[in-house]
Amino acid sequence: MNIHEYQAKQLMRKFNISVLAGEVAYTDEEACNVARTIGGNVWVVKAQIHAGGRGKGGGVKVAKSLDEVKKLSKQIIGMNLYTHQTGPEGKKVHKVLIEQGCEIAHEYYVGIVLDRSLGKLVMMASSEGGIEIEKVAAETPEKIIKVVIEPAVGFTPFIGRKLAYGMGVEDEAVQKKMISFFEGLYNLYTSKDCSIAEINPLVVTKDNNVIALDAKLNFDDNALFRHPDIQAYFDPTEESPQEIEAHEAGLSYISLTGNIGCLVNGAGLAMGTLDIIKLHGGDPANFLDVGGGASKEMVEKAFSIILRDKNVKAILVNIFGGIMKCDVIAEGIIGAAKSLDMKVPLIVRLEGTNVALGKKILNESKLKIIAANDLADAAKKAVKAAGGV
Repeated sequence: MNIHEYQAKQLMRKFNISVLAGEVAYTDEEACNVARTIGGNVWVVKAQIHAGGRGKGGGVKVAKSLDEVKKLSKQIIGMNLYTHQTGPEGKKVHKVLIEQGCEIAHEYYVGIVLDRSLGKLVMMASSEGGIEIEKVAAETPEKIIKVVIEPAVGFTPFIGRKLAYGMGVEDEAVQKKMISFFEGLYNLYTSKDCSIAEINPLVVTKDNNVIALDAKLNFDDNALFRHPDIQAYFDPTEESPQEIEAHEAGLSYISLTGNIGCLVNGAGLAMGTLDIIKLHGGDPANFLDVGGGASKEMVEKAFSIILRDKNVKAILVNIFGGIMKCDVIAEGIIGAAKSLDMKVPLIVRLEGTNVALGKKILNESKLKIIAANDLADAAKKAVKAAGGV
């Protein structure tokens, strides 16, 4: 689960992590009132969407008067913001963060991720803050300092000092503030079951304060039941209506940009299906996992969500029956085809529990279903049916 920058900073304040004064605003009038309350003579107007690169897309502006705050907020709220993370469709901005300005002496990067190969958290830092960390990793990887955190020990001041020294911070007072900052970020990450914590940039101001100028926090969906406060941050305007509907129905759905709808059971099988479609020259329209224990009704709901995408020219059903039985899938397919008046070609590959019965049900349905012998055969037929090679 993703949250907005302003929400991330609300959480950070609770863990004594330094951030600038700021509040979210939904209109230009609210933005002006927030700036007036904050005080000062420089403010930053920041679009709030679930994507990075907002500054490059025109979603972050500096204002030097209340009139300018109002003008810039009016421009940004309602705009469609395009960044390298939004895709070509962009994202509509519904709100802005109004934040006080500050005088920056230096920008850094700090982040925490889980290294799955080690089963341990890794805290990373770099003196190259304010730019994409992927670019730093590709061009100057030696500028990224990584420290593995032992689960039995947790964060220690040594880790903070090592990162600060590695970033080239020599002032002892600033080092101490950075150590405190890193510890707070670690405590937030572990207490709230984050999957990513990223501060880019982390700044040292001209008066030697250490402040998170930006903040990105992602959370483990599987742990949200422990954190109703994080669940409350969910913003439905950042998700497509289909994704929200799928979530409510117990389905995992992610909209993509292609023309072949995919209905599978299991995330691994879904990824494999997307890959083999691409391998044979096709382009998936979605990732839809009905899970291991889906009912006939859930399968019908899955089809209705896929068919709402007008770009879908063919649907590939790829099911490996384990807990999910192939005859249940077959009945769901038939029910969906009849109730939804399905016009697009339907390619079906079934294997596993009750596969013979599932195929028999489909064969006797008199529906125009293209049967596939294996996954490669299914992908080829789906690509052809969608108008590909």
